[in-house]
Amino acid sequence: MRFEVTILGTSGALPAYGRHCSGVFLRTEHEDVLIDCGEGTQMQLRSLGLNLGRTSTILITHLHGDHYFGLPGLLTSLALYDRKTPLTILSPPHLRARLAPLLELDRFDFPFSLEFREFTAKDLTPVISLKSLELFAFPLRHRIETNGYLLREKERPANIRKEKIEEYDIPWPAIREIKGGGDFVTATGERILHQELTIPPAPPRSFAYCSDTLHFPELANFVRGVDLLYHEATFLHELREDAHAKGHATAREAALTARDAGVGTLVMGHFSSRYPDVSAHEEEARAIFPNSFAAHDGWKFSVPYLGRSEE
Repeated sequence: MRFEVTILGTSGALPAYGRHCSGVFLRTEHEDVLIDCGEGTQMQLRSLGLNLGRTSTILITHLHGDHYFGLPGLLTSLALYDRKTPLTILSPPHLRARLAPLLELDRFDFPFSLEFREFTAKDLTPVISLKSLELFAFPLRHRIETNGYLLREKERPANIRKEKIEEYDIPWPAIREIKGGGDFVTATGERILHQELTIPPAPPRSFAYCSDTLHFPELANFVRGVDLLYHEATFLHELREDAHAKGHATAREAALTARDAGVGTLVMGHFSSRYPDVSAHEEEARAIFPNSFAAHDGWKFSVPYLGRSEE
């Protein structure tokens, strides 16, 4: 059961040292989601063998160019491919107004429905429900309005115990109701409780994306317990004053958030162009939170599915 994040770009405002601007791609069994779309995103998608065929939603964190300048080219390419599937883009306010003159949105129709939803999070807030995912937004602290995003699998039904099907001669039509929380009444009138017939489902997997932001203690509450956290680490901690002046965090501060939130894995990106090598970011973070990684473009991080096979 796939739950995999591909890092499309790990650079900050300037692409440097082979690093592209911000973008990550979440792939699941049923649907995919693109988060941020910096310059070169569609080239990265193509080079990594990824496409937006199962993507109905793009999430943009904020309106600095390194997080959305890839959208015009990407949307135009989707039109050239004659995409028909509707697409929703969620962002803080004014994204549509900025793109409209370039794409001539009010003069020419795309072959697919394109909806802009503009929203600034004030707390952890549900924003979109997909087939298998719940999408949440939460506030980050940057120089302009900025959303972080949390993507969590929906609760799965319980797993039926195979041996109970035979033991109680359960017909197949009754299995769906049992998995959904119901009991089963045998032919003799005996009620068998749901808990006896099923195994609890695996806990939903989750991914949170934080770029760009200052470090602030409340952030840990928004991303508490996620399996995988992507957090910007623009600077090393020795340059924390510069980081804070520009609305960014350090590798050490990213690790503090990961530790305080009790996440599974920390993945860092959005590295300043002053760093040709980011191994020091990883070392700095691991001193606080050992399961930390300074990402490279094209890296994939999978969250394993801990459930059992279902009937």
